[in-house]
Amino acid sequence: MIGSRTIVRLAPWLATAALFLFWEIVCRAFQIPEFFLPPPTAVFRSMIDYWPAILRNSWITLEATMLGFLLAVGFGLALGLAVGWSRTIYAAIYPLMIGFNAIPKVAVVPILVLWFGIGFVPAVLTAFLISFFPIVVNVATGLATIEPELEDVLKALGASKFDIMRKVGIPRSLPYFFGSLKIAITLAFVGTVVSESVAANNGIGNLMLQAQAQFNVPLIFAGLLALAALGIVMYWVMAMLEARMTGWAQRSGFAQA
Repeated sequence: MIGSRTIVRLAPWLATAALFLFWEIVCRAFQIPEFFLPPPTAVFRSMIDYWPAILRNSWITLEATMLGFLLAVGFGLALGLAVGWSRTIYAAIYPLMIGFNAIPKVAVVPILVLWFGIGFVPAVLTAFLISFFPIVVNVATGLATIEPELEDVLKALGASKFDIMRKVGIPRSLPYFFGSLKIAITLAFVGTVVSESVAANNGIGNLMLQAQAQFNVPLIFAGLLALAALGIVMYWVMAMLEARMTGWAQRSGFAQA
């Protein structure tokens, strides 16, 4: 008999296969034109035909995304610690961050192009700008979850605010921090592709833009699948890192599933 652990591991593959099968059946049954919605077989054929271009541009997109993501991790962690450390800093910076995060990043790309030119740098910066906010919020939230009673007891025992932050606040915020990385990495891909679609000569976003100009819809969907695959892999890496570093904070039932 197949165990529950095996079923859990097979579930994503079976669900993905069922989705592609349903997609193929719908396209064939309703005779949907390929230029409107290509079936998976046409998309996979396009991936095979254009695999050198897809592979090269996927690597460029991944490189820009990871650089922007690493910048977001460093900046977001530092700013999150600062915001969680001081109520004054929180009151001063948090409204500005909310306002900036509300600005569509596609509107920022032309400014980045004006400053840095068309190409790789705007993609990296867009990935950074769109992904650092969840890290800041989660780290600051983790620090804010210290119970006032616990903080009072630690102060009564002679602990300074720095000691409380270092020995209690930061360890408690680790699950929030590593959890935010899974959100940030997917947002970083969004930022990179947005920038590549607006002002770049390479990358998956630029490849899809060229395919759109040529009405090559299967290639557009092939680019989307490549992005989905990259996002799933990097999300899995962040999830494994989270389980490795903060396994003590996960529910036992979820960890065993």
